[in-house]
Amino acid sequence: MSVREEFDAWAADGRDRGMEARHWHTAKPILARMPVEAGETVLDLGSGSGYAARALRETKEAGRAYGLDGSAEMVRNARSYTDDPDVTFLQGAFGRLPFAADSIDHCFSMEAFYYASDPHRTLRELDRVLRPGGTFFCGVNYYEENVHSHGWASNVGVEMTRWSREEYRDAFRSAGFHVAEQDNVPDEETEIPPSSEFPTDSWATRTAMVERYRLYGTLLTVGVVP
Repeated sequence: MSVREEFDAWAADGRDRGMEARHWHTAKPILARMPVEAGETVLDLGSGSGYAARALRETKEAGRAYGLDGSAEMVRNARSYTDDPDVTFLQGAFGRLPFAADSIDHCFSMEAFYYASDPHRTLRELDRVLRPGGTFFCGVNYYEENVHSHGWASNVGVEMTRWSREEYRDAFRSAGFHVAEQDNVPDEETEIPPSSEFPTDSWATRTAMVERYRLYGTLLTVGVVP
């Protein structure tokens, strides 16, 4: 199944809202760190339900917010969740962004970058559309050091790119970005039940669950266009 077909099905089933709820725990502090100034143009790459684009308009006063997703159904749902005329959702491919060069001030992506069919090309495209001094805040939970994520590709049933922290830094630099920072953003909000309730359906031990959410959390890599 293609990425588009997979997430069309998710959106049709209403699972886009579930994705938003799960991702918000670490997306929220990442969005707060973005240096978006009032009136600037932002892009949410792999926008899903559109929560990040809406949040950047509401909390950062972005002048224009775009959300781009490969799934037509995700885009359809996202459009229905807002009546803000300055928030626009588009269907498109990560490797061929429908924006002019130097037209975007900042880009955010949460749990989507690894679905790019050619992640190196996606980074080059972002380098093209971002203005000098623009930033790309890339958050992923699926990465090499997070051993608890390694089975996700087979569970979802689509091809995914699993890079290490170092591979993310190298790829950003090869595409023309300076790597401003890279760290782990822990999920402090997911409820972790007491040891007496383990094992659970999803976790064999409480220690593993604590490690997944409190230690690994979301890997954040921040690139800046020179």
